[in-house]
Amino acid sequence: MRHGETKYQANGINILYSKKEQFSLPITKKAKNKIKKVAKSLKKEKIDFLFSSDYCRTKQTASIVGKELGKKVFFDKRLRDTDFGIFSGKLDNGYKEYFSSKLQRFSKKSPRGESWRDVKKRMVDFIKEIDKKHKNKTILIVGHADPLWLLAGFVKGLTEKKLLEKKNPKNLWPDLGQTIKL
Repeated sequence: MRHGETKYQANGINILYSKKEQFSLPITKKAKNKIKKVAKSLKKEKIDFLFSSDYCRTKQTASIVGKELGKKVFFDKRLRDTDFGIFSGKLDNGYKEYFSSKLQRFSKKSPRGESWRDVKKRMVDFIKEIDKKHKNKTILIVGHADPLWLLAGFVKGLTEKKLLEKKNPKNLWPDLGQTIKL
């Protein structure tokens, strides 16, 4: 499940959050209401464990869901959003221009940041560990767009090129506050 929207997302501002904002930027009131509705619909999924990134917007989202489902939330740093390095806290146009192609984002890191392969590795490490510990359990992960997209691509066995072709369709990763089954 992707976290609820922030004020930047609600206003169409494409900013790469700074470290400070990652831990302090809340979701909007509209997002809180949407998450409550989604959480009610998740009751039928019989979720056993709830894991979340430890950033503010995911913590808030997971807390709303956890309260509705009566589940404790476990936070894990591996579920964090991409580290954009020197581009953190800035609009995303400079970050996009740094790469000659979207495919290059898999192999090339932004200065002091991480590549999509780095993000995918930590997400895959997380899911393998959790799967081993909690066989045959239903697990909900509250995370961020690109990390969830990369995880979904791994689970579906997609190559990096195929993954890019499916960058944003609803069938690969969810819109704000919605879920997908892997």
